Amino acid sequence: MFVDLSPLKRNSEFRKLFTGQTVSFFGSMMTYVAIPYQTYELTKSSFMVGVISSVQLIPLVIAGLYGGALADTFDRRKLLIYSEIGLFFCSLLFLANCFLPVPSIAILMVIAALSSALVGLHRPSMDAIVPQLVEKKDLQPVAALGSLRYAVGAVAGPALAGVLIASVGVKATYIIDALTFLISIWALWSMKSVVTPQALEKADLKSIIEGIKYAYKNKLILGTYLVDIIAMVFAMPMALFPQLADEFNQKKHLGLLYAAMPVGAGLISLFSKPLGKYHRHGAGVILAATGWGVFITAMAFAPDLIWMSVALLMAGAADSVSAIYRSTIWNEVIPPHVRGRLGSLNMLSYMVGPLIGNVRAGSMASMTNSHLAILWGGILCVIACASCIWIFPTFWSYRSETVIE
Repeated sequence: MFVDLSPLKRNSEFRKLFTGQTVSFFGSMMTYVAIPYQTYELTKSSFMVGVISSVQLIPLVIAGLYGGALADTFDRRKLLIYSEIGLFFCSLLFLANCFLPVPSIAILMVIAALSSALVGLHRPSMDAIVPQLVEKKDLQPVAALGSLRYAVGAVAGPALAGVLIASVGVKATYIIDALTFLISIWALWSMKSVVTPQALEKADLKSIIEGIKYAYKNKLILGTYLVDIIAMVFAMPMALFPQLADEFNQKKHLGLLYAAMPVGAGLISLFSKPLGKYHRHGAGVILAATGWGVFITAMAFAPDLIWMSVALLMAGAADSVSAIYRSTIWNEVIPPHVRGRLGSLNMLSYMVGPLIGNVRAGSMASMTNSHLAILWGGILCVIACASCIWIFPTFWSYRSETVIE
């Protein structure tokens, strides 16, 4: 019933990577709460919170695509180290902005864009290196561990961030984030070099286009990207969390909204072993994405933050099922020599979707109200995701080779 820990027990290189990334992700999730909170406090506008997301989008796309080509060209471990050093300095810049007489929203946006670009360089190497470290039989357990890592960091990070912001301010969140990157950099430094198979001679536009064409021609990979993007664009509600906390006059519980979805994801990840026995992973992705939309719709009818958090918890559980199956499909069907470039598309599919979704939610809330922004987003998500059964029949019918007995 419980998550399979065997990859961590018998693989020291994967254990180092997993431990370091767990620690750094914890700090990153604190900053993930601090940036929109600071933006809302400076502007009192959910629209501006959505603008922060849009500012991060272009650097993420450009750096992500190039980062994928770099990951198929150079030592992936070294790329992770360099990008995390950059993220460490971004945390220090966020902190420095806080010490200005009046923190600058413009400077906040610039640093957020820079950190987004560095994440774009980091993530493809991360996605590409993991399958090189583990055996094929461990792909589904590793996907579940990744989901669990996300859940732990995304629960503990925002929860602590909410307490620190309410008590001592956002400065403390940026300090802790910087310290966690130092730990992660040390873990990566202690690992052995990981040779990139059939490495590209040069990371250029041609190699990026080749990766995009490969993904477009593979209907299974394309399905994982598009189903997740559809779900996030229509139903991601995070840009509204500061406004909801303000409307309910419960700012000290802001972290509760951010933590609810990861708690749901964590519960699924913790009891993820039975998921390995279900081999229709494509159907699992579509049904789970539809479930995400159902629970976001239910959130619109919640009378207070507690019931909103319950709906978000269930939405997070559904999204975790989708993420585990998507990750397993990616690692099964993507060959080693294009993992970096397709890893960049993988990253963009699950990061661009929420960013655009936050812009949608913030804009719709500014034109109507937070309730309608959540309600219509959820309804459209359910309709669009359910339609994917007929739009992507090959993906819906896919049966995985990795079935855990």
